[in-house]
Amino acid sequence: MKRIVIFASGSGTNAENIIKHFHGNGLAKVIQVYSNKKDAKVLERAKRLKVASSSFTKKELEAGDVLEQLNVLQPNLIVLAGFLLKFPEHIINKYPNQIINVHPALLPNYGGKGMYGSNVHKAVVANKEEESGITIHYVNENYDEGNIIFQAKTKIVPTDTFEDVAAKIHILEQKHFPLIVEQLLRH
Repeated sequence: MKRIVIFASGSGTNAENIIKHFHGNGLAKVIQVYSNKKDAKVLERAKRLKVASSSFTKKELEAGDVLEQLNVLQPNLIVLAGFLLKFPEHIINKYPNQIINVHPALLPNYGGKGMYGSNVHKAVVANKEEESGITIHYVNENYDEGNIIFQAKTKIVPTDTFEDVAAKIHILEQKHFPLIVEQLLRH
């Protein structure tokens, strides 16, 4: 059984979707959910779904405490699902090509520091883009610059608000993210 660890900072809808996708499928299991916010809804979701969860401080992440825990857990894949801190190089170096992220835009557009959540969708609408989408990519030492694994697109119409774009992106994440995680674990 392959082991997945999820890092998230917010509500955790993608984390919950991945946990449910792998529940009882025999290939893999989410064994731990981490958050850098002790009051993040993702921790409540994990608890409800009977998945171990815990929070940590930015200092603990950077000092190596989280890496020590990961070394005990021995994950096959680390999934960033709405995780807002820059992932530390010491973890990236220890788990090369085993850390992936979902980004709510078609990278390389709308990536980089500060480009997350509604910031991305507001920029897409402000620039009158005709499409947006999701990018699932490997994590490297730079925000949103790791090798792209998968992209899915959605049309944007001139009347779409940033909330409309966010809803379209959420549908893509819910549909594709667990399937790409599964694909990576099968290879």
